[in-house]
Amino acid sequence: MNANVLKRAESFARSFHQGDASGHDWSHIERVVRMTRTIAAAEKADPFICELAALLHDVADPKLNASKEAGIANVRGFLDSLPIPADAADHVIAIIATMSYSEGPGRPMATTEGRVVRDADRLDAIGAIGIARTFAYAGWKGHPLHDAALAPRATWTQESYGRERSTAIYHFYEKLLKLKSLLHTETARKIADERHRFMESYLEQFHKEWSGNG
Repeated sequence: MNANVLKRAESFARSFHQGDASGHDWSHIERVVRMTRTIAAAEKADPFICELAALLHDVADPKLNASKEAGIANVRGFLDSLPIPADAADHVIAIIATMSYSEGPGRPMATTEGRVVRDADRLDAIGAIGIARTFAYAGWKGHPLHDAALAPRATWTQESYGRERSTAIYHFYEKLLKLKSLLHTETARKIADERHRFMESYLEQFHKEWSGNG
């Protein structure tokens, strides 16, 4: 039964993310699912709950819906159509509803499964792929590459991020460089080390070239 449920969830998520140009496309979901499997095995988490939540986590993303509530309702409606226990559906909803960075960067996750899925998603936001996704999202939102006259924001919410002016480069300082220290699992932290260093190296080179010194 679990295998059939996951196939249905994959089809549902694939359809939702088809054609996405924001960096939240189906390829992102596939990578998060693969990383989720790796971390779940190491952390002895429930593999079914983890994979189901990983498949559906961005269907509820406020950036891709009219509101967070609309996104959660979409996921809830799909889960209610599945032959799974109510507590399993509630667990998946609880993970998805609280894993976003905008919910509070350091907000603890209530379960091992939540920690696994959040770590897998955050790992896909850093490193070489994280850099590529940052610029894809900036282009999708119409944000500039860089503006030295601006300064990175110290804090922001999901709502203010869409309204306030920022840049692709400042997204690294506002969020991405902070993610390594916010990971929950030792498995994810080990993977994050190299990805974090790669971003630091990239930004060093970027600023050299921007200033005409590199």
